[in-house]
Amino acid sequence: MVIFWFRRDLRLNDNAGLYYALKENPEVQPIFIFDTVILNDLKNRSDRRVDFIHQSLQHLKNQLRALNSDILVLKGNPVEVFKKLAEDYPLKAVYTNHDYEPYAIERDNKVAQLLKSRGIVFKTIKDQCIFEKEEIVKDDGHPYTVFTPYSKKWKEKCTPFYYKPYPVSKYFDSLKKSEEVLYFPSLEEIGFHRTDITFSPPSDPDPELLRMYKDRRDFPGTDGTTRLSVHLRFGTVSIRHLVSLAMRQKAETWLNELIWREFFMMLLYFFPHTVHSCYRRAFDNLPWENDLEKFEKWKTGNTGIPIVDAGMRELLHTGYMHNRVRMITASFLVKNLLIDWRWGEAWFAQHLNDFDLSANVGNWQWAASTGCDAAPYFRIFNPIEQQKKFDPDYLYIEKWVPEWNTASYPKPVVDLKTSREKAIKVYQATSKLSRGF
Repeated sequence: MVIFWFRRDLRLNDNAGLYYALKENPEVQPIFIFDTVILNDLKNRSDRRVDFIHQSLQHLKNQLRALNSDILVLKGNPVEVFKKLAEDYPLKAVYTNHDYEPYAIERDNKVAQLLKSRGIVFKTIKDQCIFEKEEIVKDDGHPYTVFTPYSKKWKEKCTPFYYKPYPVSKYFDSLKKSEEVLYFPSLEEIGFHRTDITFSPPSDPDPELLRMYKDRRDFPGTDGTTRLSVHLRFGTVSIRHLVSLAMRQKAETWLNELIWREFFMMLLYFFPHTVHSCYRRAFDNLPWENDLEKFEKWKTGNTGIPIVDAGMRELLHTGYMHNRVRMITASFLVKNLLIDWRWGEAWFAQHLNDFDLSANVGNWQWAASTGCDAAPYFRIFNPIEQQKKFDPDYLYIEKWVPEWNTASYPKPVVDLKTSREKAIKVYQATSKLSRGF
């Protein structure tokens, strides 16, 4: 038996690993494993992301049933799951798509070793990005740490060959036939509960939205973004399809956002220590204040700074936050409150529907001025000015902080001017110490 292991690629169409599995084998059984190593770390039993995955799998199952096939959904540590599968079935090969996060690499290495010891082939294929690992590096072979030259080389190399879709449907006959419907565990059986999230198959963004993306994307009170990030995160849409769309529509700004995603994936691959440490090692010694009371007010959207509070409440209520507001809330936490970026990164990781480790770490280190191609430490967003520029009519603030202009709204937790000056001094002193001054 040959297995295709679905992970961050929950779709049949334009799926690289599935394409090769079906093309190279006469009978392929799709599986998905609810990884308990990951699930056991989740604090919230009503996690929207688990619900999203579960609903995506139900959609996938329905598609497979229409093709007289089915998906086997399992739960457990993947190494133990494959150990049992290898004992119960005459496994010949396991196909899957690459993953680049530190845990995923470690997990896949263990699975590969287990399967190899039993004479079973383990094949992984590039799917979730256009370019991976060493495909976009400097002429000397070192990774880029600045976005602009990385994106320039990315665009130079990205011919239509790289975003041509994989014609998976040509080989659907190789899907293992299943007369009976395979068991599909409920969310409760996995240990979670239904949430307010609803999965709908992704659709192409309106051409007008892409045409105006550059001008509208920074205004949180308007519908100016594609909202496809959660679909990219779990692979219910193909990156090749989106890049192709961006090329056809000449949506340069949107394309740059897709390239930023790959830039962060590449950085995490080459610098896995950045998950827990600053890329700029000197800033590991920053004397954070880490005031728990202020952190709690930031988490719950009660800082007294309307646009910050709007963003944090949107996150809590929906699992989403507008990208411009992510930058504002992150800058405020790190620079104005002097709270460790890792605290904020962990909070976003817990609540964002589209949480992606590489992008989350990369963006938080950008905001904290501790990462690759980061904002200089003296660049500190003024949330009041940001609101005037990007939410001038208070559309976003009125939606999430309706009491912002009343006596019941709290006073600001810090003075913006004073806290900014203090942050610059702290960063400046740490930077000087690192140079031996």
